[in-house]
Amino acid sequence: MIPRHRIRAALVATALAATLALSGCGTSTGNEEAVNDDGSVDLSKVTLIVGDQRSTSNEALLKAAGLDDTEYDIQWQEFTSGPPMLEAANAGAIHTGMVGNTPPIFAAAADATFRIVSATTFTGVGDAILVPKDSPLQSVADLAGKKVGFAEGSSANYNLLAQLDSAGVSYDDIEIQNLQPADALAAFASGHLDAWAVWEPYTSQAEIDEDARVLADGTDLMNGLSFQIASDAALDDPATEAALADYLNRITRAQLWASEHPDEWSKVWAEQTGL
Repeated sequence: MIPRHRIRAALVATALAATLALSGCGTSTGNEEAVNDDGSVDLSKVTLIVGDQRSTSNEALLKAAGLDDTEYDIQWQEFTSGPPMLEAANAGAIHTGMVGNTPPIFAAAADATFRIVSATTFTGVGDAILVPKDSPLQSVADLAGKKVGFAEGSSANYNLLAQLDSAGVSYDDIEIQNLQPADALAAFASGHLDAWAVWEPYTSQAEIDEDARVLADGTDLMNGLSFQIASDAALDDPATEAALADYLNRITRAQLWASEHPDEWSKVWAEQTGL
């Protein structure tokens, strides 16, 4: 199944000047020697450390669009969700990465230092609350008193909050199970969860492999935004910032390519993710 929220991708903004920013002290990026005496940058000496997720698969996206021929090296690091990626950016372990609409809010509340440098919007269809096919639960209101798995601080967390609020159910009325997607899938498949709030590709994976049923999706309640974040250190270093500017341009072009070539992209994405 093609990731449904990818089919209608449209860029909202791309800019190195952050639209939202949190100030913080800079640290070394490891690319300082790429800046020449005259201030110019030798991109061949730059390594851009990029956080990636199975759901976004930006590494595969660049390759599929034929835009992976960068002058600089890209070191990809995979994360299970947005919150740990933002923790890595705050710690200086990565330079940039794409996260959902909610992780930056939780990270900001925890005084993390990062900046949002671009935004993309998808539909909210892939953000879903899943239940087993034969579950007696028929509406979000039925979740009261039930075990619900999700990754705290993720877009699934926000979708669940919004769905519960819309149904008149208190967050305190459910039994929270804080689980990253792989662990949540295992718990869901083994019957240890009554419901699972998650995003694509895990939504489709559960529907196909575990015969899950969508109790509610984010079509009417989720804004579908994803943010490309960058560490303060990356933006404060001329060499890393130069590579980042090029990378953002390539990701933008690749996203537009994917929206225009869904069949080609879905094949590459399936090979990359195994779904």
